[in-house]
Amino acid sequence: MTHFQDKVIYQIYPKSFKDTTGNGIGDLQGVIRQLPYLEDLGIDMIWLNPFYKSPQRDNGYDVADYKSVDPMFGTMDDFDQLVKAADKHGISLMLDMVLNHTSTEHEWFQRALKGEKKYQDYYILRDPKPDGSLPTNWASKFGGPSWAPFGDTGKYYLHLFDVTQADLNWRNPEVRQEMFDVVNFWLEKGVKGFRFDVINLIGKDEDYVDADDGVGKYLYTDRPLTHDFLQELNRETFGKYDDIITVGEMSSTTVENGVKYSNPDRDELSMIFSFHHLKVDYKDGEKWTLAPFDFQELKQILDEWQTGMSDGGGWNALFWNNHDQPRANSRFGDVENYPVETATMLAQTMHLLRGTPYVYQGEEIGMTNPDYPELDHFVDVETHNAYHELKEKGLPHEEAMNIIRAKSRDNGRTPMQWNTNLHAGFTEGTPWIDVAPNHTHINVENSKVSQEIRDYYKRLIRLRKELPIVSKGDYRGILLDHPSVYAYVREWEGQQLLVLNHFYAEPDTVEIPDEFLNKEAEMIIGNSGERTLEKEFQVGPYETVAFLLK
Repeated sequence: MTHFQDKVIYQIYPKSFKDTTGNGIGDLQGVIRQLPYLEDLGIDMIWLNPFYKSPQRDNGYDVADYKSVDPMFGTMDDFDQLVKAADKHGISLMLDMVLNHTSTEHEWFQRALKGEKKYQDYYILRDPKPDGSLPTNWASKFGGPSWAPFGDTGKYYLHLFDVTQADLNWRNPEVRQEMFDVVNFWLEKGVKGFRFDVINLIGKDEDYVDADDGVGKYLYTDRPLTHDFLQELNRETFGKYDDIITVGEMSSTTVENGVKYSNPDRDELSMIFSFHHLKVDYKDGEKWTLAPFDFQELKQILDEWQTGMSDGGGWNALFWNNHDQPRANSRFGDVENYPVETATMLAQTMHLLRGTPYVYQGEEIGMTNPDYPELDHFVDVETHNAYHELKEKGLPHEEAMNIIRAKSRDNGRTPMQWNTNLHAGFTEGTPWIDVAPNHTHINVENSKVSQEIRDYYKRLIRLRKELPIVSKGDYRGILLDHPSVYAYVREWEGQQLLVLNHFYAEPDTVEIPDEFLNKEAEMIIGNSGERTLEKEFQVGPYETVAFLLK
């Protein structure tokens, strides 16, 4: 079994990481160039977002050829070079596998359209209802219905995402074999990890029926067959190796299924991403709203997942940020007044939990939402759709823009801030999306703030490797009703690690339970100078501290 418990994974969005050609788009050579930086940070593995040939309707999650490199990012030679170069720095690669759907430009879909029965069976085609309406009333996750006309055949194809992303028919053994071939192709190139996109949607039921709620999520998510398919994928591909790390992106999943996907005895995946903790600032469950985050709900969700996965022998992927999320420090802290405290507190909250931490490019230097002044700075299709929907609901322009600035996926996609140059050292050309204006004081090379944050990340990453209690210990949430602090304990072989994370600027007091006061307490990391553990423990703005108790 892979020892992934002490690993830290760094996510790179290649388009925005480092451009070496001057065309304004990051590339694989850019990743190679920055490997010394990543080795210095101490990470073990790079997760790369999709770089395969793609029309880029959904930023590469609409794959037109699974065994290729899009010329936008370089060549297959560049990829092979990256694997070798990364290995020299002690870093391995995790690739993003988008196996639920292909682009409608994929050869399989095009051949299906031309009438080839074999390839029509690769997709989910259905006749309309007798009254001529769509096969079901399901909604696409990107808005609108989830069925579109399949050429002029009179049939419809299922697309749970964009209309150019046709869902694959995993019930067809030939489709599964194609998917195994894709994964094996990259394994043979020396890839050591896979992140499987929306993988809990592949086991759809045979019968397609209308949804009571008109959305249908519950009819195609986490269906029992998904587990069978994952076990088969494991057996036919990465399970043949003993050093491969896998993570499933699990849309709207449950703790119970999370355990099944990631308990090693079941031979499915190493770990899973769940997203419930990143919806605590959605007013009435709606993303495109403004609301202060619900701290009690945040704690309750983190605690529920930590406890449930620990009890069931499952494993969490730990993260605040990715390419689909606004920057966590802009969401959950105060980047103006407490940039270092906010960033280090959020990092420590995650890194000392039970699970495998993921660092998203730029979070380790305190990158923030860019706060673009106008709509035309935003590129993301979902963002533009949301703006128009907000306007249709009658919101004034500035109110709609405030929501967009807080919630757009582009917040996480701005170019990596390397230095104070015109485009932050990301490109010599014109970047595909504007650099955040604060790159003059938040960047890798010339910023004291960024340096402090990065040094803290390095310490957290080191601790995971040095202290088994961090990588292997059990989890227990404590003081869960405290109004401003999320506190928990990790336990391993008679030791305890007490972690206190204060999520607000106003100082507060934590009453430390007696069970921790009669032990020898050594502070091992904190963002507020030397501290000693005492009954009435005062916490400063966005303070985080961890004590090892023996």
